[in-house]
Amino acid sequence: MRVLFAHGFEGGPGGSKPTYMREVLGWDVTSPVMSDLGWTIRNQTEVLLRHIDEYQYDLVIGSSMGGLAAANASSLREKSDFKLLLIAPAFGLSDSWENLRDEELDSWERMGVRRYRGFDLEIDLGWDFMEDAREMSWPTIRHQTTIIHGSKDDIVPLEVSQTVSEDSELVDLIVIDDGHRMKRSLSYLSDVASSLVSS
Repeated sequence: MRVLFAHGFEGGPGGSKPTYMREVLGWDVTSPVMSDLGWTIRNQTEVLLRHIDEYQYDLVIGSSMGGLAAANASSLREKSDFKLLLIAPAFGLSDSWENLRDEELDSWERMGVRRYRGFDLEIDLGWDFMEDAREMSWPTIRHQTTIIHGSKDDIVPLEVSQTVSEDSELVDLIVIDDGHRMKRSLSYLSDVASSLVSS
């Protein structure tokens, strides 16, 4: 199975999910550096589009912000032939980013930059990050899709995936007992992918 994998905001191409896909499932996985063109969702969607336009994939898989990028790629490449598997996708990014208050958003817009401090990452994000998020937080999915989301996710609320699945006949939702890092999702990948690709 040929897979294009989009890692999350603080993830990387050598993370646990693409490594599992390669080493355990034996999939042919392309896993680009999602921040290669920049940190906004528009930048990261463009990373995927460049691969989709050049190669044929059976499955595009995205985790967290990578899941949102994959959903945007689906919206922009309706005629491309692939299926989507989204793991805790960051729909509603503009509403949930770091749970910022209105005054914090106002300060970010005025200053033009805000320091992001995560688990393993510390960078300056321009206001274009939020501008792009506001435009691209709720893309219309154009491909058959399965979402896997954890019931204990404290970063991206399960409710956003529920909303997307309820609004589209193309989207199925699987809820598992897990948090945002979705370590338990690995055991679902083989069956979900087989079902998707054969549908």
